[in-house]
Amino acid sequence: GKILNVASSSSNKYYQNQQLKDLVQALGCGTKDNYNEDNLRYEKIIIMTDADVDGAHIAALLITFFFKEMPQLIVNKHLYIAMPPLYKLSAQNKLYYANDDHDRDAIIKKNFKPNVKVEISRFKGLGEMLPNQLRETTMNVKSRKLLQITVEDNDFSDYEIFIDKLMGSKAETRYNLITEYADFTNH
Repeated sequence: GKILNVASSSSNKYYQNQQLKDLVQALGCGTKDNYNEDNLRYEKIIIMTDADVDGAHIAALLITFFFKEMPQLIVNKHLYIAMPPLYKLSAQNKLYYANDDHDRDAIIKKNFKPNVKVEISRFKGLGEMLPNQLRETTMNVKSRKLLQITVEDNDFSDYEIFIDKLMGSKAETRYNLITEYADFTNH
């Protein structure tokens, strides 16, 4: 499920949120001024959500949490997002996975002749994938796709402004930001 949006919540609400307290405890490194890299229990923190809009929203909430409470995880390159496929494509004993509609269309064009009937399965979520599919596409170190979350420099002021606009409580500010930067063209 979705975690608390720390960008639009009071610190009192955050400190009462059990999901976030459990996450901080599992990582072991503390938050803000109490952060200690030496106590971090994992080299890679991988956010793994469904490959749909809800999954992207959950990932955005988690990235916001880490940015606000443990920015060192990002600066020290520990934070990643898993890129599970949205589609499975199969025909003629060939199997491919696609990340989005554009990727799906490109794979079909590149790997199948126009007259071939390609079976397209859309995953509704990670829980819908068979264990071997999840292992192959998202868990296997050799074949999974990870996106590393980074910052270009250590001056966080621009990032803070952007996150506050995007994740904050003012809907009009978020709308203006999205309409300014989103690419609404069809690919």
